[in-house]
Amino acid sequence: MIYLDNSATTFPKPQGVRQTMHRALVEYGANPGRSGYGMCLRTTQAVYDCRKLAADFFGAPGPECVLFQPSCTQALNLVLKGALKPGDHVVVSDLEHNAVMRPLTALENRGITYTVAKVTPGDNDATLEAFRQAFGPKTRLVVCTMASNVFGIRVPVERITALAHQYGVKVCVDAAQGAGLIPIRMGESGIDYLCCAGHKGLYGPMGTGLLILREPEELLGTLVEGGTGTQSRDLHQPEEAPERYESGTLNVPGILGLGAGIEFVRRRGPKRICREELQKLRYLHSRLSRMGKVRLYTPSPEEPWFVPVLSFNLEGVPSERVGEFLAKGGIAVRCGLHCAPLAHEKLGTLETGTVRVSPSVFTRKEDMDALVLRISHWKE
Repeated sequence: MIYLDNSATTFPKPQGVRQTMHRALVEYGANPGRSGYGMCLRTTQAVYDCRKLAADFFGAPGPECVLFQPSCTQALNLVLKGALKPGDHVVVSDLEHNAVMRPLTALENRGITYTVAKVTPGDNDATLEAFRQAFGPKTRLVVCTMASNVFGIRVPVERITALAHQYGVKVCVDAAQGAGLIPIRMGESGIDYLCCAGHKGLYGPMGTGLLILREPEELLGTLVEGGTGTQSRDLHQPEEAPERYESGTLNVPGILGLGAGIEFVRRRGPKRICREELQKLRYLHSRLSRMGKVRLYTPSPEEPWFVPVLSFNLEGVPSERVGEFLAKGGIAVRCGLHCAPLAHEKLGTLETGTVRVSPSVFTRKEDMDALVLRISHWKE
């Protein structure tokens, strides 16, 4: 199988990730932070080491800023439902995933409102002005994707963060499509809440995510309360991060696998990974652009305007049919709306969806050739 659905989940995982998860099941089988015997202490230290690794990788003030979550979606929900109060106003981009839009829609029942700001690809000044115009006296939070999961369009999150802070507004960044591809330094960027998927560009396993706080002493409301292994006599949830946000038994094999994935990305370098993957997509874009039946929605993906995600369609053909045709030829892509109707509405593909191609470090140029060859065999 030629796997080109890495924006959903990277596959295959690096050998180090697989080996680390196996080792976790064999050597780190105790519940971290709960007891004082040897295996528990070793497991606790291994989890802490992963927390420190993530803090260093993202330039967070310290390991206490790193909160392990089961997904980027849950991290976003924790920020949205833990930071906002009735009457608050939120600004989002018109490229947001349903991981942002569905919680916000649910929060409308609690008196929270939001405004959608237009992203202008290739014109960061226009994008910034759209966000500026969307701010109001009750704006408390900007929630913004780092890059579109449908079209790969990058959003100038650092400039938006600087603008928002001028108005006293905090910023939450959905880095599901940015972490591992775009260098992120919490201290320099000013991002207040960074939400990451562990199983995408960080090459960790599914069921892992991160919420990284710029100010861990700030208290968010909790989504889940329960045992943390600390202050057990007190029936109130602890106030200190990370324990406040990590009730219950942690996914130790997943967390250690995520740590190995981050180390894999750190050694290669996010800039290098992004540059090489964009090169593969530019090659694909060039070949597809010469096929009359193919419709592309963005220019050739160049730095710094895109991450390695490319959408296309065959004229007059539902994207799902194209996906089925490619799958029969042994090529795995993602088709449909990709859980991001706002982005499709913006580019005019809400009715058809798109065929999405997203490479990884393991994708070869020959894989792109195979995709083009398969499409050339399409017959009505």
